[in-house]
Order: sequence, then C-alpha cells, then structure tokens
Amino acid sequence: MHHSFRRFLLARAGAVAMIAVIGCAPSMAQEDQVVATLNGEPITETDLALAEQELDPQFSQLPEEQRRAAALSAVIDVRLFASEAEKQEIDQSEDFQRRIAFLRERALHSAFIDQNVVEPTTDEEVRARYDEEVAKLTPPEEVQARHILVESEEEAKEIIKQLDEGGDFAAIAEEKSKDGSANNGGDLGYFTKGRMVPEFEQAAFALEPGSYTKEPVKTQFGWHVIKVEDKRTQEPPALEQVENQIRSLVIRDKYIDAVASLRNAAEVDIPNEELKSSVDKLFRQQTGQQEEGGEAAE
Repeated sequence: MHHSFRRFLLARAGAVAMIAVIGCAPSMAQEDQVVATLNGEPITETDLALAEQELDPQFSQLPEEQRRAAALSAVIDVRLFASEAEKQEIDQSEDFQRRIAFLRERALHSAFIDQNVVEPTTDEEVRARYDEEVAKLTPPEEVQARHILVESEEEAKEIIKQLDEGGDFAAIAEEKSKDGSANNGGDLGYFTKGRMVPEFEQAAFALEPGSYTKEPVKTQFGWHVIKVEDKRTQEPPALEQVENQIRSLVIRDKYIDAVASLRNAAEVDIPNEELKSSVDKLFRQQTGQQEEGGEAAE
C-alpha cells in the first residue's frame, strides 16, 4: 500500500547512518526497584533496562520474562568480569582510559541528541513536514482491474466472445481463470505502473473504466482478458501510516543542522591533505553543503 510514497520517504531519509546512534535512554523516573544483589551490591530495574538497550539488540525480540532473565544474567556476568579486571588493574592502563573517555563522549553525544533533537520534536513539526513532502509528490495514476488467465489464445478469444454477448466478467473468471484471483472474480485490486509485467500493464492502462480488451493479451503467464473497473489518482497515505518515517526526516534535519553548526564553528586541523579532503567531502554529503563552485554533493 502506497509503496511509491514509502520509497520516496526512504530516499529522502538518505544515507544518514549517523541517526542510528540516536537512542532513547531508559526512563529513570520509574521506581528503581532492586531485582537482585551480587556480592551485596544491588542490581536494579534501571540496570536491567540499560543492559537490554546497550548489550544485545536481540533482547528486544525475546518474551518479557526471557528478556529480563537474559538482561539480569548479562549484568551479573559484566559485573563479575569487571571486578576481576579491576583486581588485575586493567582499568589503569592507558588504552583502557582512552576507551573510557571515548565511551563517555559517545554517551554524551547521544544524550545531547536526545535532549536537543529527539525530545523537542513536536507533532506539529511532523505534521508540517508531512504536508511538505506530500506537496512535492506527483501522485501516480492507478487502475483497478480484473483479468481472466487461460492457456491458449483460442480460449481467450472465446471468452471475449462471451463478454461481447453480455457475459458476466467476474463469473467467467471464477469459472475459467487459471489465476489465484479467480476466486475473487479475477479482481487484482488497484495497482500503479511498474507493478505488473509490461504487456499486461500497457493493455490495462490503455483501457477506460468499464471496458475490457477486445484482443487477448499474451504474457509469460499465458493469455489474458483484462477489464478495468476504475482509474484514479493514488492518494498519499494518511499521516498515521508514515508518521515514523516523517518523524525520522524531521529528526535527521535537526541533527544535520546541529552538526553543521558545531562543525562550522570548530577549528578542525587535519594535516594530511588526502584525509582532510575525504573528511570534508563526507561532511558536505552529510549536511548537503555545496562543493566550492559547484552543486551540493549527492
């Protein structure tokens, strides 16, 4: 349903893998109940929520009780190994300290996005962006068609003769069509161009509503007699059907604006010219900025 609009939204969302880092942190407002203790130290509901979010994406696919058990088991394992690592002073190494600093920066990055990009995004902004995207569309034409599929041209011609004599298309389809739609009177529903094989599509879109093909149409599946019931301009889906995609577009643009603002105000020195050129090009692609003297990078 509405495949063209959905594809349009996905294309508009573009290559923004950076948005994948956006995640909603578990709510700390919930009562932080202790679910277990490990060597006297509490493990709380918040600890489980963090584990489910951070440790294994597959947790979300498990039933709730299995998910909680897996998260608790993971927290226990992590804490036990962490304790042993501290005993071995692994946490004192320079490499570990650098890793901790990066993880802290990444967590702050995500928290900043949550508080300054994701959470402030309003339903009004989403509605306005939906209206904007719909206005850019050229709605495609779609037809509602029935067909009768048989194995030979002679059979198809005989069916056309029956129709010319007043035969009921749906009844004949139920009786003689070899296609799975026969039980529904040959009804294929509404479809746009590009959804059917070329020969079938060309014949269907050439018909006026209420008319049928006067000559059999041959495709790789056999011989068709086609009737068009209706033609219309495809309506875009309701906002509720594509709200998540639209919200992602709004968030994407806010994220890009924030990145561009901070990067343009920062002093970034990359001595290696080849690396600098690659980083600058990637930044322009991410933010839609133009090449010097040229058009925006795609």
